Amino acid sequence: MSFAETLLIGFRALHVNKMRSALTVLGIVVGVAAVVCMVSVSSGAREEVSEKIRTLGANLLLVKPGTEISGGARLESGTGHTLTQEDASAIRRELGDVRAAAPLLARPMQLVAGNRNWATLVAGIDGDYLVAREWRVKNGRPFSANELTSGAKTAIVGSDIVKELFPGRSGLGEQFRVGSVPFTVIGVLEPKGQGAANRSQDDVVFIPLSTAESRIVGAVRGTRRDAVDFVVVKAADQSSLARVKTDIARLLRERHHLRQDAPDDFSIENPADVLTARDAAVRVFGYLLIAVASVSLIVGGISIMNVMLVSVTERTREIGLRMAIGAQRHDIRRQFLIEAIALSLAGGFLGVVAGCIGAVIIAWQAGWPMLISPDAILLSCALSGLVGIAFGLYPAYRASRLDPMVALRYE
Repeated sequence: MSFAETLLIGFRALHVNKMRSALTVLGIVVGVAAVVCMVSVSSGAREEVSEKIRTLGANLLLVKPGTEISGGARLESGTGHTLTQEDASAIRRELGDVRAAAPLLARPMQLVAGNRNWATLVAGIDGDYLVAREWRVKNGRPFSANELTSGAKTAIVGSDIVKELFPGRSGLGEQFRVGSVPFTVIGVLEPKGQGAANRSQDDVVFIPLSTAESRIVGAVRGTRRDAVDFVVVKAADQSSLARVKTDIARLLRERHHLRQDAPDDFSIENPADVLTARDAAVRVFGYLLIAVASVSLIVGGISIMNVMLVSVTERTREIGLRMAIGAQRHDIRRQFLIEAIALSLAGGFLGVVAGCIGAVIIAWQAGWPMLISPDAILLSCALSGLVGIAFGLYPAYRASRLDPMVALRYE
């Protein structure tokens, strides 16, 4: 008997029991859909984390001031005013593995341009900040040395600010006010997208640090004028991060005249650590879900075996008749194996479609990039085929071992 004839007979048998075949396929559909969906979703989540790490800039450390005490209670980290511009200058000047040390002073402020207004973060920076964050000016230019030292009323803005205050225009040369202080846009930054806190990094206005101290932020702080909110430090390379962190702690303790037994009045963090931990959690969770999906595939395979054994019993007389008119044992074995593989592959195909749809929906809801991996699709199809072979072998072997005479007398 030719392979084509065997294939035709197998498909005809499956078609006769459409409902049973559909329910058998369902287990494979669920398993394959779960594998494709979870692999694609976890890939998209990891891509999002990688993109956020990239937009932060490489080899960064964040030096934050310590806590402030109010009414005998310690407030959250970063509320103190223990870091100054001179601390940043000392880090840049005295530590050889540091490429940039950028102080930053920021507050949420209201912007006004013509009849439009927008609330955003206004940050005072020096020349090192854009270097540390690897942030390029797309249109216009960065601050000049004279603007940084003289308190010039110039600004570099993110792309979101241009969309909100100057729709349909480039933004260069436009004027806006922060409070009552007028500023001129001299540069527009390249878009960076969402940050680690799921806040748009492009919704920001940068002004010279000296301007922020004297005209904007310093006026609303009510504290010492040379204090900064934090210092962004860029190390020379990844391998030197741990050493730079230790050297910064030693230097700042010396500069702040802290006793040996006194706690630090600052903290040093690696902003990529949180994202790296999140990436590891997403990866482990993805593996867990794939393991659960694999169990679904095994359950689907057991369902196929059960249905095929029932089919062997129901078709015993048919098997005996075919063997009596010349069918070989390997023909019977091949027919039932083809039926099992067909059920499994049908479930695999439908599962891939369902998994892709599920991945698109989850990625859209979570705001993650959609990455449907061809490898995951091929792996799922291969697994479904292997399940069909593995769980179809025994029913096919059992069918081929029937005695023709006994099978013909079977009622």
